[in-house]
Amino acid sequence: MRILVSNDDGIFSPGIKALGLAMRALGEVYVVAPDVEQSAVGHGITVRRPLRFKHTASAGFGEIPAYRVDGTPADCVVLGVHLLGRPDLLVSGINIGVNLGLDLTHSGTVAAALEGTSLGIPSLAFSLDTSGEELNFAQAAAWAVRIARRVAARGLPKGVLLNVNFPPGTPKGVLATRLSTHRIEDQVVERLDPEGRPYYWIAGAPAGEEEEGTDLWAVRRGYISVTPVSLDFTATGLLEEVRRWLAEL
Repeated sequence: MRILVSNDDGIFSPGIKALGLAMRALGEVYVVAPDVEQSAVGHGITVRRPLRFKHTASAGFGEIPAYRVDGTPADCVVLGVHLLGRPDLLVSGINIGVNLGLDLTHSGTVAAALEGTSLGIPSLAFSLDTSGEELNFAQAAAWAVRIARRVAARGLPKGVLLNVNFPPGTPKGVLATRLSTHRIEDQVVERLDPEGRPYYWIAGAPAGEEEEGTDLWAVRRGYISVTPVSLDFTATGLLEEVRRWLAEL
């Protein structure tokens, strides 16, 4: 089995190193990741400039082929698949910080898995809660292998990926969850440059309701959250109502 590993924290992140090395237990691994951090870039594809695809031997992957791209996580997946061959499985992460609820709309980690899924490749995104005293990527990677092995054996439905979030510390177990309302409540901070001209930082703090059965609820109680996510964004429950609206136009 061939496994493509990517992320959004960049090829030198300890999370992708742990994930890539651990995935050797399942088969042939190759790594394609951004050359610098690309957090929160979402599912962007670079179309207005050329991209560089460079082999790197300095990221700590040993004999695992590793390549860095000066683009987005989705760019990395596209180039990895087209230049190195189609993998049997795609894994993204391990992200430094959770990707829960509405985070999925801007997460580069999840975007790599979304791109893999759109190409028909079984894909998983892995993220680790950073609120603990130390980040145990090795432990999270060991769990990632167990979950990925099950996906490799059973497959995933067409157009569906798994979004996996690890709690801080030793997990109590694994739960299948739905997406929560977890989000970043945006704040815009205005400052002045040395010439007195305004510039802005988009900042914010995490928020969301801990409704039982959601990814946020599970992770905050020490469980690994595994959420199936569909590429089909259609609000099917509203289709008939929209048809009625359109008939009245």
